[in-house]
Amino acid sequence: MKVLCILFLFIFCNLIADGEEVATVLSRSNNIPKESTQKNDDEYFEGYLQALIDMHYYEYKVVVMVKDGNVWLANMPKNSVYANSIITFLKDVPGVKKVVAVNGVPPEEVEIREKYVNRPKVKGIWFPQATELYQPMIANPRQVIYSFGYRGGDKVAGRTSIAFSMGDDFPVFRWLDINGGDLQIGIEAGIWSVFDMKPAINLGKGTAMFNTDYTLAIPVSYAKNQWSFRFRIYHISSHLGDEFLVNHPQYARVNPSFEAFDIFTSYQVNNYLRFYFGPGVILHSDHTFPMKHYYVEYGADASFWGTRIYYHRLFGTFFTAVYFRNWQLNDMNIDGTYMLGYEWSKLQGVGKKIRLYGFYHHGYSPDGQFMNKRTTYYGFSFAYGF
Repeated sequence: MKVLCILFLFIFCNLIADGEEVATVLSRSNNIPKESTQKNDDEYFEGYLQALIDMHYYEYKVVVMVKDGNVWLANMPKNSVYANSIITFLKDVPGVKKVVAVNGVPPEEVEIREKYVNRPKVKGIWFPQATELYQPMIANPRQVIYSFGYRGGDKVAGRTSIAFSMGDDFPVFRWLDINGGDLQIGIEAGIWSVFDMKPAINLGKGTAMFNTDYTLAIPVSYAKNQWSFRFRIYHISSHLGDEFLVNHPQYARVNPSFEAFDIFTSYQVNNYLRFYFGPGVILHSDHTFPMKHYYVEYGADASFWGTRIYYHRLFGTFFTAVYFRNWQLNDMNIDGTYMLGYEWSKLQGVGKKIRLYGFYHHGYSPDGQFMNKRTTYYGFSFAYGF
């Protein structure tokens, strides 16, 4: 953990040295040339703000109205995370006095704006990319994301091991304004792999691939205000590493592949804190590794000390997250993962992010046919994704 702290300090100090200044006030206006906001003409200012919103939040056809420096926003996203992000974004633009989200058109603007705001809207978006309706549960050891990191103290996978994952959620179509919210269907695919760097038995004189798991899923998500929901049906296929089998020729390989579905509910308490919970059912498992049917998973994440980094034009924040699993396979005993780190993004709460974090896991191994084996490990990782 000392190595992790030193690494955090090194990166953060380098950011300060490169940019010469780090502000502690949340703002996006440093991405905007000041000379572009100094004109007093409402029509010009409105067009400029509209262009900014269309560039960063193009999936939501938000309409900007300006009068005397006051900004009204219509057609706002139904999800509070994205709506607050848009409001925060515009509040930081020089010249903006206030920002108000409205339903329809402000009374004093009806005659001029009604036809424009109430124009026919698109009912859906193919391949949306900028946002996720159901935000990732980042402390989940089986979160589909791009990551690479060190794992230490694991008596199952190896006392010194390297773990990485590759995968993403590929949204296919998003329906807008479905009963006051948005609905999306997509495809999720990924792999998780672990390499033992110092195997106890090493016939190959090198690292040993311990295990690799593959997943394919169809998630359906829905978001409205502070609530979001995800239904997912998925398959996981597990493969014991070739080097592990070479080093352990007497080890009995089984196939813990299974199909399951789960239903998760997430509640965004405010801009900084979120809770989530979901039960799942294993529909089928391979006969060589039969699995009991039920499980429940839950957790929370929080962000704090958000800053903007002038030179790099980024938003950064510390975060902490916890994730717990209770599987019938393990007699519903608790399996916990704890995480603390820092993340960088271009927009607050929206879009893909880079994360650097330390973690601690106590419970059961997440890897393949060892998922019913008790273990404890710690480490640090680098990740990229939503």
